[in-house]
Amino acid sequence: MPRKIAVYPGSFDPITYGHLDIIDRGLRIFDQIIVAVARNSAKNALFTTEERVDMIQRVLADNARARVDTFDGLLVDYVLSQQATVIIRGLRAISDFEYEFQIAQMNRSISQEVETLFMMTSVPYGYLSSSIVKEVSSLNGPIDSLVPPLVREALKEKFSTIAR
Repeated sequence: MPRKIAVYPGSFDPITYGHLDIIDRGLRIFDQIIVAVARNSAKNALFTTEERVDMIQRVLADNARARVDTFDGLLVDYVLSQQATVIIRGLRAISDFEYEFQIAQMNRSISQEVETLFMMTSVPYGYLSSSIVKEVSSLNGPIDSLVPPLVREALKEKFSTIAR
């Protein structure tokens, strides 16, 4: 029986407990999830691609069914190159759906072989985004309930470097 592989793409700048919730729940459905860090993100990243990959690998170190990789170019091409057939996307609100729906429709027009699975975030993470985490952290606010400890420390270090 072929393995069911899904790709969970994003910038993950940084990875949050909301992202980890989607990964954990996705692994109930799929044999493997590839956390695909976008190299060509239009967003201004706080962490380099290498730093993000390293953080995610360390956070997921105990989970052999989750793998971290990077990609650039068309997501659909990357998904097919990994012998995956599903893209996982987390949704927090209606506004997320409108944007994600457009992307999913475009991906579907590029390849009929790739499906997009939308997963609603769990209630505690409905408001959570990497942008909010970065903003709160930059102001020395509490983020313990938002990110794993190693991510919290990386944010603290990054913002102390920027402040110098």
